[in-house]
Amino acid sequence: MSLELDRDCPECGEEKTFYRAAAMKVHLGTKVKWHCPDCEYGFVRIANGGTAVDTNAA
Repeated sequence: MSLELDRDCPECGEEKTFYRAAAMKVHLGTKVKWHCPDCEYGFVRIANGGTAVDTNAA
C-alpha cells in the first residue's frame, strides 16, 4: 500500500500530497487515515478489493 496519495485538499484549495497517518484491518477491509501536510485536514478511506469508501467524498 502506498504511503502517499495526491488529491484536492478542501482546506488548502489545491491539490496536495496526503500522507498515510495510520492503517489497520477491519471487518469491512483496510482502514487508512490520510492527512494533508500543510493543514489539519484529514480523511479516512476503507477499501476492500476494488471498492473504496472515504469520508472525503461526503
